[in-house]
Amino acid sequence: MDLYVTGAAIRRLREARGLTQAQLAGLLDVSNKAVSKWETAKGFPDISLLEPLSAALGVSVAELLSGDKVTNRNRGANMLRSRFYVCPLCGNVIHGTGQALVSCCGITLPPLEAEEPDQNHKLEIEPVEDEDFIRVLHPMTKDHYISFLAYLTGDRCQMVRFYPEGNGECRLRLTRGGTLYYYCNRHGLFRQKV
Repeated sequence: MDLYVTGAAIRRLREARGLTQAQLAGLLDVSNKAVSKWETAKGFPDISLLEPLSAALGVSVAELLSGDKVTNRNRGANMLRSRFYVCPLCGNVIHGTGQALVSCCGITLPPLEAEEPDQNHKLEIEPVEDEDFIRVLHPMTKDHYISFLAYLTGDRCQMVRFYPEGNGECRLRLTRGGTLYYYCNRHGLFRQKV
């Protein structure tokens, strides 16, 4: 039960809303003693009360469970702050335009940390007409492959999904100032400035 609402969080959020225990109890149709027990860690709210409790406290259920109010501090969109998440069970690739709490297949996924490519994880880029032909110089076997490639600029994200035993090639329109990100299922995320 390490990800369940705590009494300290309920009390802090209740006081921030200017509610007494009696007022919160009235909103939830529970007794004052129930709210007191929650706040002193002598009991927990029933799971059926999580949504009404979060609504009464003016936060989302996720904020209630974490104990912190989430404030959107993103003043302007910038795709270069993007984060990538890959599920180790199903291989799902999730792109977020910033830090996020992401889960897939019941697992909370950490954001991937990008590294500079080594000799075994290089890309070959060749201009072709008005695009660029990108070839992954990496084995594309069933057990060891590049699963996606993404090109990010300040306002765009172009993503291509690769598959095991595929050809690891694509065409994208690359512009100056962007970054290519690509993910090896064994060695992690790599980045290369364009």
